[in-house]
Amino acid sequence: MLARKNVAQIKAYQPGKPIEDVKRELGLTEVIKMASNENPLGPSPKAVAAMRRALTSVNRYPDSQSFYLKRKLAAAIGVDTKNICLGNGSDELIDVVIKTFVEADENVVTADVTFLEYEIIAQVNDRRVKKVPLKNFTYDIEGLIARIDKKTKLVFIANPNNPTGTYLSKGDVRRLVRALPKRTILVLDEAYDTFIDVDDYPQGVTLIERNVIVLKTFSKGYGLAGLRIGYAAAREELIAAMEKVRQPFNVNLLAQAGALAALDDGRFLRRTRATILDGKAYLYKELKALGVRFVPSVTNFILIDVKRDGVRVFQELLQLGIIVRDMKQYGLKNYIRVTIGTEYENKKFISALKRVVR
Repeated sequence: MLARKNVAQIKAYQPGKPIEDVKRELGLTEVIKMASNENPLGPSPKAVAAMRRALTSVNRYPDSQSFYLKRKLAAAIGVDTKNICLGNGSDELIDVVIKTFVEADENVVTADVTFLEYEIIAQVNDRRVKKVPLKNFTYDIEGLIARIDKKTKLVFIANPNNPTGTYLSKGDVRRLVRALPKRTILVLDEAYDTFIDVDDYPQGVTLIERNVIVLKTFSKGYGLAGLRIGYAAAREELIAAMEKVRQPFNVNLLAQAGALAALDDGRFLRRTRATILDGKAYLYKELKALGVRFVPSVTNFILIDVKRDGVRVFQELLQLGIIVRDMKQYGLKNYIRVTIGTEYENKKFISALKRVVR
């Protein structure tokens, strides 16, 4: 075995099944993907136009500092450009954060059912992970605080949480921040904040004067998942350290152009949000009519209790041309996670689910 010992023990991340693979394998002409929490409306039109204009420049390396994108982001969220670090999606930023701050004898704390990459990337970097069980499908604040010790450098919180769709309130987050030791950093992953429809959700950027790093992405609301672009916001000292660790050309030229234009596309963001909120209301109504339990969500996906093997339900829906996500890797055997789609996609899913559950 040539790989490092810790690599051999890692259970690799399992992405959602691609549409073309399902069409080819099952001989289907129409397949709807509702597995990976992508934007069902496609990408921001302004982003597409900007990328087309930028295509003739791809013979050049991108701006390593992402000057114009940082400037627009800083203005949009009310910070300085020195408070922002760009990444090749949130996944890379998680890796950068761990490499930058966690010493060999230090540990990372997170939940047992949350975004899998927190644990996987920590394991790749040979860092210990301490997991705290969820409480009613939500992060257990007191449980997290109890697991933090003098060797805990990072606490990862997905807010809202993936795959449960639940969130921590302003009071919850403030309580956690107050309890952190001086050398512990809270990482708030806000990938799904576009779809929040509650009043007590905390904006992490208001906390960055503390030991708080906020992660955000263009993958969900703006529909740019294929570009792989996200950013971290934190106080200058933390960002300066992360900038030393990230690769110099980690955000490609087209991603910068697309994200820069997407920030001006408020109309598309509002349309996306309306589509998700309307779709969520429809799916709630239909699931209740079917007698199928689900976890109330503030995101663009719903965790559904199918009361039997979720992998089997996933496979049966696949035969009907609907790709969802089984929750086996998360330890939720009888659940599936479904991304909220367009009106057409949501109706196709409900029609297929009726056939499967009956």
